[in-house]
Amino acid sequence: MSPLSASRRSVKALSGLAVAVPKLASIGTAGAPRTHDPALRRCAGLLLLRSFPSFSSSSSKYPEYEMPSVTWGVVQGRREKLVSRVIVCDYLKGIGIIPDELENLELPSTVEVMRERVEFLQKLGLTVDDINEYPLMLGCSVRKNVIPVLGYLEKIGIQKSRLGEFVKNYPQVLHASVVVELAPVVKFLRGLDVEKQDIGYVLQKYPELLGFKLEGTMSTSVAYLISIGVCPRDIGPMVTQYPYFLGMRVGTVIKPLVDYLVSLGLLKKIVARMLEKRAYILGYDLEETVKPNIDCLISFGVRRESLASVIAQYPQILGLPLKAKLSSQQYFFTLKLKIDPEGFAEVVEKMPQIVSLNQNVIMKPVEFLLGRGIPSEDMAKMIVKCPQLVALRVELMKNSYYFFKSDMGRPLKELVEFPEYFTYSLESRIKPRYQRLQSKGIRSSLNWFLNCSDHRFEERMQAQYIERDFEGPSFRIGGKLELPGGQIVSDEEVESDDEVLYRRTVSL
Repeated sequence: MSPLSASRRSVKALSGLAVAVPKLASIGTAGAPRTHDPALRRCAGLLLLRSFPSFSSSSSKYPEYEMPSVTWGVVQGRREKLVSRVIVCDYLKGIGIIPDELENLELPSTVEVMRERVEFLQKLGLTVDDINEYPLMLGCSVRKNVIPVLGYLEKIGIQKSRLGEFVKNYPQVLHASVVVELAPVVKFLRGLDVEKQDIGYVLQKYPELLGFKLEGTMSTSVAYLISIGVCPRDIGPMVTQYPYFLGMRVGTVIKPLVDYLVSLGLLKKIVARMLEKRAYILGYDLEETVKPNIDCLISFGVRRESLASVIAQYPQILGLPLKAKLSSQQYFFTLKLKIDPEGFAEVVEKMPQIVSLNQNVIMKPVEFLLGRGIPSEDMAKMIVKCPQLVALRVELMKNSYYFFKSDMGRPLKELVEFPEYFTYSLESRIKPRYQRLQSKGIRSSLNWFLNCSDHRFEERMQAQYIERDFEGPSFRIGGKLELPGGQIVSDEEVESDDEVLYRRTVSL
């Protein structure tokens, strides 16, 4: 065959291919022409590459085009995308949003889509300033990200009216996957016995929980607290009260605090009981607050051996601005109540809540007793011996006092010697026991018939004699229960006494 004939055949074939190319475009590469002519096949391939550059094996030859964006579904060239980005950024600048942090973020291809996002966030209650605090939220699709997340948050108990505040406090939640990230955290909280109706409350207090890994800090903090004696059933209420401990590291925050409290004489199980009732203690900074407060107590005259008892009675004292409170109260006690610094320290040891008690509240029972004719010197002795006096309601004190004077007919000296009289219930203890004494014709001190259990009182009534008064047992945390006369109870009894002490002191 001559070269001329071959050229004519190739031209004719190419003319036919030009007609067939639109059909090929509709069926893809699978519809490539089947011909045995090598020249024709090369020409056909070249035409297909020019017609469909995105299917080329080498994209570097055609830098103007890329694959369609999966996110926006719009086929754009690089130049068009740059122009669209500039237009979108200009729109954001025009409404006061600074787009600098969005440089590496894929943005919508049109202003309309971006406007939809901004207006949706504003309807939630977010301002332009809120968006500028975390502009990355503009990268979240309203339909794919924002609506599913907000719907789930509302489902688990966060009120619709508070969703905007929630997003403002934790905007990263808009990037989260409901199934992969949010739902497992909620399931974990339910597994800790957090009540279903409390989930929303917990997450509003500490929304960052939704970003934690389950096998990380949350699990280790819970495991450590259980290891020191916290009851697993109390973990849920602790989380509801103070969820922040789930984000605390055991080695650097929780354990050092617990170890320090134990070094002061507190038993671990007492610390565990404290944390069960007041989980927020874990939030007190050890170096900045707790240790300085302990040093402050010692500097005001509180004995080191009494520190454990003070903390067990009033754990909040670890986190107070203590120096200012102690200085103010000590000055008040010296000026108004005639109690010297040594007596004030004794009052703090017996009732550490005194550091937070309002001075007007303190003066009401004091003025009542002074008005009954008790000298100020005796009043000071009564307060040092029984600090609870200054926290009593005057109405109840009046009833007890009038019964003491009218029915019992006893001198004021007995009240000075036993000021604890006012701390007992008139109807459930003082009256019934006094009437039993009267029926048997027994006259005894206030201490003898009031400062004992019901069982012990019945034994005394059956014994037909009056034993001499004893002071109540003294207790020092970390040691044994010491009774008057040098007796020491057995180790078996120490355990229960710890619990009794904690319940008695914390109830204050």
